[in-house]
Amino acid sequence: MVHKIIEWSMRNRFIVLVLSAGLFIWGIYAVKKNPIDAIPDLSENQVIVFTEWMGRSPQLIEDQITYPLVTNLQGIPKIKYVRGSSMFGMSFIYVIFEDDVDVYWARERVLERISTISRTLPEGVAPQLGPDGTGVGHVLWYTLDAPDMDLGEQRAIQDWYVKFALQTVPGVSEIASFGGFQKQYQISIDPNKLLYYKLSAPEVIAAVRSNNNESGGRKFEMSDMGYIIKTSGYLKSIKEISDIPVKNQNGTPIRISDLATVQMTGETRLGIFDQNGEGERAGGIVVMRYGENAAEVIEKVKAKMKEVSKGLPKGVKFDIVYDRGELIKEAVDSITHTLIEEMIVVSIIVIIFLFHWRSALSIIIQIPITIAASFILLNAFNISSNIMSLTGIALAIGVIVDNGIIMSENAYKHLAERYAIWEQDQQKTTES
Repeated sequence: MVHKIIEWSMRNRFIVLVLSAGLFIWGIYAVKKNPIDAIPDLSENQVIVFTEWMGRSPQLIEDQITYPLVTNLQGIPKIKYVRGSSMFGMSFIYVIFEDDVDVYWARERVLERISTISRTLPEGVAPQLGPDGTGVGHVLWYTLDAPDMDLGEQRAIQDWYVKFALQTVPGVSEIASFGGFQKQYQISIDPNKLLYYKLSAPEVIAAVRSNNNESGGRKFEMSDMGYIIKTSGYLKSIKEISDIPVKNQNGTPIRISDLATVQMTGETRLGIFDQNGEGERAGGIVVMRYGENAAEVIEKVKAKMKEVSKGLPKGVKFDIVYDRGELIKEAVDSITHTLIEEMIVVSIIVIIFLFHWRSALSIIIQIPITIAASFILLNAFNISSNIMSLTGIALAIGVIVDNGIIMSENAYKHLAERYAIWEQDQQKTTES
């Protein structure tokens, strides 16, 4: 079979050259389309189910949430295994699928199963899916440099302006906020006053909830004009919360201010984010969507940051803490220079040892064509250009050249033998 291919190639050199040129052009196109990253994504094909039930112990979370979810999710097709983790107030389920399963198909199957088992969970518990990213999807970390702004305002800008703007960037799965204080209205109930007024905490909660509500109305006509009735019941200040009536006793309303202290404060934190020992800051983590080009996503996020910066308060600016784009650029440049150096060194060595420029040229041409063709296979198998894949190509250059040298030397050997036989025949003819 190999002899027939070689024979056909020798007789159809022009077709072979055209096919090689076409393969090289296709490879160049594949190089431009191939996603670039610094490190290979070796994470498992998983879907994360996160459930929050604050204030409950890990054992209760395990019995009431984690165990029912794990047992019900195991029936999904094409699953390898399901892992569960319970902690104080939170449950994490890791559903690991087969490697050839599409991640969005997997997420749909998990959502379908969750919708059928949610009613068996405790009241108020709602499982939700994690972002469609991977373990190496954190491509950019940033903080807000705002020296004249308190941490609550920094976190508010991050959560209500910056986060929503950056989430619109193509390829971004999630913007995870960190640091600062999440502002909230906090009602601190005095248990002695509850006992005095013969009230309970659920009654206070129900009163606040019922008073923080938007009510609709209807349209009616009067004097040939249409009027729309609408009420606005959302609480907007500490005073409005303090004036909420909980119960009426002997004609006297018992308000929230009679039972508790209302204040604006930050949500309870389990840690802080300090940057370079200069103090706390608020910021966010850009999580890349599964299968995206990390280099392109980072560039688009940076461009969006320039646009978002125009709407930030005076003196507030972005400070990029971690940027994988720099690592990607340095890694790819290093491997690219190594490939070029190897091609030059191998070409010089081939020319010196063969000492025949046509033979050396046929071997040297194989290097760029083979490297370009390898990117076609990388795209076919959804493999990004990273340190591992490019290093493999660099190591394979020696094998590529060895093949050409062996074939050339073999051809020289057969030609030399035929030439020797021809000389002997010529000598015998001359003697006779």
